[in-house]
Amino acid sequence: MTADAVANSALDTAVEGQGSGAAPGVRHETFTIGFPLAAPPSAVFEAFADTPVRRRWFKLPGRHVSYHHDFTVNGGETASSVFTVPDARPERLAYASRYLDITPGARIVYAYTSSVDDVPRWASLVTVELHPEAEGTHLRWTEQAAFLIPSAEPEHDFPHLRGATRLRLNGLAAALAAAGQ
Repeated sequence: MTADAVANSALDTAVEGQGSGAAPGVRHETFTIGFPLAAPPSAVFEAFADTPVRRRWFKLPGRHVSYHHDFTVNGGETASSVFTVPDARPERLAYASRYLDITPGARIVYAYTSSVDDVPRWASLVTVELHPEAEGTHLRWTEQAAFLIPSAEPEHDFPHLRGATRLRLNGLAAALAAAGQ
């Protein structure tokens, strides 16, 4: 085996998280959700940009919530809370994002991390595209997730993320309806 082949084999092992002392392997998943909204793209875009409106549909579960939103390229959003369920210890949830691209009325691209008890669990790149339709807007949400640390039930991590996104989009539709859009 050549020196290059040995180096590449070692790199592959380290990347897969199988080397001595290496972090666990990262699992990658991608999903796209198409979501019709009965509001024009400008109103849907504004529901992302306007902090009070965004707070109506973007929330972390739990109590002791903190939140900050700066809707500018290189700005971002942070949120944290303490989530409790009966017969389990509380979990500290945290979300931090950075906006990478904002095209008014058309596209938003951002990256974010989600942490539980100060441990980053996954990182994602999200692209939100807004396409005008006769009835309003067709929102296309594409998320590319890297699951860094699996939960106790790792087979539920990806369905949980996809389901939570659908719930948020339902909340977006409700916020637009409440605003008369």
